[in-house]
Amino acid sequence: MARVILHLDMDAFFASVEQRDNPALRGRPVIVGGNPRQRGVVSAASYEARKFGVRSAMPSVTAARLCPLGVFLRPRMEAYREESEEIMRLVRGLAGDLVQQVSIDEAYIDVSSIARGADEDERLESAVPLARRIKERIREARRLTATVGVAPNKLLAKLASDFEKPDGLTLVREREKVAFLKPLPVRRLHGVGPVTEEQLHRVGLRTVGDLQAYPGDLRSVVGSWGPELKRFAMGMDDRPLELGEEVKSISSETTFPRDTDHRPTLRASLREQAAEIAAKLESHRLAARTVQVKVRYGDFTTLTRQLSVESPVGTPGEIYRLGCWLLGRERLVNRPLRLIGLGVSGLEDLCRQQLELPLPR
Repeated sequence: MARVILHLDMDAFFASVEQRDNPALRGRPVIVGGNPRQRGVVSAASYEARKFGVRSAMPSVTAARLCPLGVFLRPRMEAYREESEEIMRLVRGLAGDLVQQVSIDEAYIDVSSIARGADEDERLESAVPLARRIKERIREARRLTATVGVAPNKLLAKLASDFEKPDGLTLVREREKVAFLKPLPVRRLHGVGPVTEEQLHRVGLRTVGDLQAYPGDLRSVVGSWGPELKRFAMGMDDRPLELGEEVKSISSETTFPRDTDHRPTLRASLREQAAEIAAKLESHRLAARTVQVKVRYGDFTTLTRQLSVESPVGTPGEIYRLGCWLLGRERLVNRPLRLIGLGVSGLEDLCRQQLELPLPR
C-alpha cells in the first residue's frame, strides 16, 4: 500500500511564540538570540527580520547591522519546549500516534492507514482535509501558524513543507514528483551537504533535474551513495518513520598532554573537532539543532554548556563558530584546560539550504 506522509513545520517558531505572547512585537523584526553588544548569536528570526537577511547561527552583531530596527530577545527554551509538547499532543489527537518528532518544531506524520482512494494520488488528496484541520487547530488552540507538506514519502513531504511558507499547505502527487523536484538546487535533496554539493557542482550537476538526466553512474561522483542519490532525485524514498525516543548525538574531545589556556591551541582543537563532527553529520545525512562545548580543568572539574538554534547547522564553520561563542559567553577558558570537547545533538534530516559562516579569526 502506498504511503501518505505529512510533514509539519511550525513557522518561525521561537520568534512566533514571542510575538504571540507579546502583541507589541507583532509585525516587528524579532531576533531571538544573544545581545549584539556582547558577541551574541542568533537562535531564530521572525519573517520580518528574515527579509533583511537575518538567519539562525549568524553573529548577533551582523544581524544588528543588517536589521538596525530588530528587536533582540533572549531565548526562552523552556517556553518553546512546553509549546512544542502542546502542539504535538494536539497533532496526535487528530492524526494518531505515528508521529516522528524530528525537532522542537517539526514532525513527520504517517496517515497511510486512514487515507482513502482508488489510486496513489487519490489517497494523497484524501489527506489534505486532515492537514488543513491540523493547521486550523494549531491556529485556534495555540494562536500559531504551521506549514504542512503532503506527499508519498518523507523526502517529498519535507520539501513540500518548505515550498510555501509561512502558513502554507502543499500537496505533491505521485505523478507530479519528478517535475516538482526538477528545478530545485541539488542542495535541497536529503543528504546533500556542502562537500557533496561541491562534488556535484564540479561535474556540472546543479539542479535535481541535472541529476535526473545524468546518463552516467553517480558513484563516479559521490561514491557508493550514488544510487540512493539518484533515487532521491527521482522522488523515491522508502525511509520509515523513526518512532523511538533515543537521543542521538555526535561529539569529539581532545585531552592535552599538559593543561593549557593557549588560545591558538584551543582554537585548532575546536576546528579539528568541528570538521570531524561535520563529516560525520554529512555521512549520516544529518544536521543539528544544538551545539555543546565541554571543558575539564586540571582539578578534573568538568563543565558543559550548550546552545540551540532554530535552523539546523551542519558545516564546520557553523559548529566551530557556535562552540567559540559558547566558550566566550561562559568565560570557560579562565584557567588552563585539561580537556576540550565539542558536540551536537537534536539531529535531523539534512535537506534544507544551510548557511555557511566564515571562521572566526
